[in-house]
Amino acid sequence: MQNLKKHQLFAGLILFIFLSSCSGMSRVRRADVAVATAKSYIGTPYKYGGTTRAGIDCSALIYHAYQAANINLPRTSNDQSKEGERVSKSNLKIGDIVFFATGDRKRQINHAGIVSSAKGGEIKFIHASTSIGVTESSLNSDYYKKRYRKAKRVL
Repeated sequence: MQNLKKHQLFAGLILFIFLSSCSGMSRVRRADVAVATAKSYIGTPYKYGGTTRAGIDCSALIYHAYQAANINLPRTSNDQSKEGERVSKSNLKIGDIVFFATGDRKRQINHAGIVSSAKGGEIKFIHASTSIGVTESSLNSDYYKKRYRKAKRVL
């Protein structure tokens, strides 16, 4: 497990250095960088307010992923949801950010993820789940379908 963490950290660092050094990246390239960075965190435990590979929350995951693509975003999911252009669920593309209300307040954004795959109506996204850490989930699952609020394109 310790070697896996070191490998993930090393891979993420190399990816960050290599890809973020490319200025003038296209939208698709930036989306690929953001998704690849988010994927490098898969398996990282969830920690409220966490910002490192020792523990991270959903908004920090998005913050770091987009930072690697030379995009500066706010730190919280609610503030992140105010950035970029709104995108309909049917037009989601890799790199778009999906937002959810998972708490007691049905309208308040408190969770987010990065679209990692959008094929044939099946949308997958990477996020930091409070129960299992950074993982990839389906937007079509009953849990996320009910809690989905909106999506934004910041690239």
